[in-house]
Amino acid sequence: MTDQDLYSGLIRLHILHHAAHEAVFGLGIIEELARHGHKMSAGTMYPLLHGLESRGYLRSSEQREGKRFRRVYRITAKGRRELEAAKDKVRELFGELLEDER
Repeated sequence: MTDQDLYSGLIRLHILHHAAHEAVFGLGIIEELARHGHKMSAGTMYPLLHGLESRGYLRSSEQREGKRFRRVYRITAKGRRELEAAKDKVRELFGELLEDER
């Protein structure tokens, strides 16, 4: 198991978290994750985004950036519900994981 395998669910939640606040795009999320110490290639990020979209958590559209178009992703109502449910589960799990440190 690679580190990426271990954190892939958390990365998906991180994407949903940001998409709940503003439209996101692949390179922007790659840079955001890099600020947290996660190195991710476009070859990994775009399948993650497409997977979240195919599950109905995100919806994409093309946005014009000068002469270029960029695919941006926004959270859906289903994505918001799942993100809120995940927050409760993450609090519980991380509470248990960090319990030993107290």
